Amino acid sequence: MNGDPLTHGLWEKTAPPAPPTVRLEGDVECDVAIVGAGFTGLSAALHAAEGGATAVVLDGAEIGFGGSGRNVGLVNAGMWVMPDELPRVLGEKHGDALLKLLGDAPRAVFDLVDKHRIACEAERSGTLHCAVGARGLAELEQRERQWRARGAPVRLLGKAEAAAKIGTNAYAGALLDQRAGTIQPLAYARGLAAAAIAAGARIFSSSPVVDCAADGDRWIVRTPHGAARARWVIVATNAYTDTPWAELRAELTHLPYFNFATVPLDAAARRAILPERQGCWDTPQVLSSFRFDQAGRLVFGSVGALRGTGLSVHRAWARRALAKIFPQLAGVAFEGAWYGMIGMTADHLPRFHRLAPNVVAFSGYNGRGIAPGTVFGRCLADLALGAIGEADLPLPVSPPKTAPLRHAFEAFYEVGAQLAHFVDARV
Repeated sequence: MNGDPLTHGLWEKTAPPAPPTVRLEGDVECDVAIVGAGFTGLSAALHAAEGGATAVVLDGAEIGFGGSGRNVGLVNAGMWVMPDELPRVLGEKHGDALLKLLGDAPRAVFDLVDKHRIACEAERSGTLHCAVGARGLAELEQRERQWRARGAPVRLLGKAEAAAKIGTNAYAGALLDQRAGTIQPLAYARGLAAAAIAAGARIFSSSPVVDCAADGDRWIVRTPHGAARARWVIVATNAYTDTPWAELRAELTHLPYFNFATVPLDAAARRAILPERQGCWDTPQVLSSFRFDQAGRLVFGSVGALRGTGLSVHRAWARRALAKIFPQLAGVAFEGAWYGMIGMTADHLPRFHRLAPNVVAFSGYNGRGIAPGTVFGRCLADLALGAIGEADLPLPVSPPKTAPLRHAFEAFYEVGAQLAHFVDARV
């Protein structure tokens, strides 16, 4: 997108075309103005339109331009943190509600895929959280206990069973989550956009919001060439937030994440590696992830930005690490590379904000954007429709708080990832 192959890589190459959109010219009236055409904003637009509201989506770039079009494509349940952390941090009411919502969120994604016939390479065979060493296995044992206590269909696999499902002996075990799966994320975003438009929503691209001001009981959401006049405003920009809600960006610490895609692997490699097509990630702090696309390319990623020296450092690491995990892939060529930013909060949990009366936002997805974004967008649509109140949301209202030392941590993550990958996986 925007002529840069390092923003969306393989996903831009293989996604079906986006529905046609234009920039906003002049003024429009609507019930709900939605800022951001990612998973949250598009889900909100779709559900609001299906509920009978007039919905307008404004995006500064294109559909799926932010994290929604750049991520790995793992449709996971829950958050990164342990399940028991949610009630402890949020209180039982909100913690239990959030766990229930996010536990069911992958099903909500796949239901939308089926309902709207979204061509996004959906795989519903689960995900595998792979244990690196004894410490990683102990973490997964704890995670399994906590999820199973809540009735979730998760199962800890021993080394041999994990090796059979992953295709390598590199891991001490793995946690299989049967609720989860994978999609082509940019294709899913474009499919949501098409479904929202079919339901009556209007989507305007190349329309960055420059101002939002009250006008009686309405809000005027201005772009360089027009404005949307709405009763409700949903801010769905997360890590890619700009003005006029800079406080949302200040709350988040950017964590860069990249992916490399191999050329399509031969039949023998496709049979040996992830034969059931689960998506995978591992337990270290500087984690790795991998999954297949529909054409048999292996998408392999980790923490880091593909800019400056990062491009060569991370590419060299990816080649070494991939060959170490799957020796048969030594020397395999990469045909795509891309990266984006994850918005991290201090406790790795998302936030719900009332920025002003009838101006609301979810943010801080902490690397779990697909399923949470889909169901959070539905929640915000229900709120704007009057179907629920704020007390029914899975998160309490909280004010945005600037992340301390945000700039220092962002620099540390980018440089630290390069240092970690410069030395890691060397034989």
